Amino acid sequence: MESLKGKAAIVGLGITPMGKIYGHDAVYFAKEAVRLAVEDAGLPKEDIDGLLISPGTTPLGGLAGLALQDHLGLADLRFVNALFLGGATAASIVQFAAMAVIHGLANYVLCVFADAPLREDRGGGAAYAGISSAATQPRGLTELHQAFGLFGINAQYALAARRHMHLYGTTNDHFGAIAVAQRKWAAMNSLAQERTPMTIGDYHSSHWIVEPFHHLDCCLVSNGGVAVIVTTGERARDLRQPPVYVLGMGQGHRGNLDRPGWNADTVTGAVISRDTAFRTAGIGLDDIDICELYDCYTYTVLVTLEDYGFCEKGEGGPFVADGKLGPGGSLPTDTGGGMLSGYYMWGMTPISEAVIQARGQASERQLPKHDIVLVGGNGGNLEHHCTLILSPYPS
Repeated sequence: MESLKGKAAIVGLGITPMGKIYGHDAVYFAKEAVRLAVEDAGLPKEDIDGLLISPGTTPLGGLAGLALQDHLGLADLRFVNALFLGGATAASIVQFAAMAVIHGLANYVLCVFADAPLREDRGGGAAYAGISSAATQPRGLTELHQAFGLFGINAQYALAARRHMHLYGTTNDHFGAIAVAQRKWAAMNSLAQERTPMTIGDYHSSHWIVEPFHHLDCCLVSNGGVAVIVTTGERARDLRQPPVYVLGMGQGHRGNLDRPGWNADTVTGAVISRDTAFRTAGIGLDDIDICELYDCYTYTVLVTLEDYGFCEKGEGGPFVADGKLGPGGSLPTDTGGGMLSGYYMWGMTPISEAVIQARGQASERQLPKHDIVLVGGNGGNLEHHCTLILSPYPS
């Protein structure tokens, strides 16, 4: 693949207030995120000629989200789509946006995620329970999952984590180290939902969701929206904010074949995605300064670090145990608190924090070295993965 360096960049970022923000639907949050992103970039709204949508759990304007164009008041667009890869969607639409502007299909492409599953009369678990149930109605061999009591996404990820524990000796202390590190980052992020200090004792005393996951192993549920704007590297130089260049990108989709010996629980699509992204960016592991990884569960961070090659398969637990992911650590990861303590905007959570760090605008939590930022998005039950390599420099 031809080098991407300097050819596309993120130039606008809009983040709404996050969390228990009631009284608004997903369309409202999308509109607000777009308004903030356009203002951030210093662009006339009329210059936007592309729109890519990552739908959440709640309706985003009808037509699977495509009607969002009308709600945003955008006319005569050159490039529009709504895509769905679960938590990998956000990184994938930034990839498609980059390809669109590089090849002249559009000049400025909005990438939008918004969701509003929380209500005052319903908690986060209830908000997702109905969706999970509807999406996993037993069919064919999948009936066996329910027959053995495997219901919902929490249980599916818990089973994957338990498999890793069985094979490699991974422990809850290892998972807890990830949760504690991310809470330390969240304490420095004014947008984070959970900023109260957390100890490993707090982690262990939090209630069980489904073993081996405690409450503090599981991501938040948030109402809110995030939007970014992608354009060419050449146009990016003339806008309000420092450009964040897309140096490399890749995807990996292992699937889950439910066959004996299939190891989707412990080897994810990050392996394939990593190879393409690193090759297109012309970098290696030693070049990465910051990791912004999808963290729907603590286990997801651990297995993703393994699959990117930061440690050998099975060594993720001891690798994270010394606190290297937190402030002052050698591999700063999920530096806004991630989805465990920051906010849950699916794959837009790691992208938004990556942009903030690459711009040098993270205030108290800003990393002095932020030349290369790795962004990983996970979708499905560890089957889908998308990677972005971002930098404040075009090469």
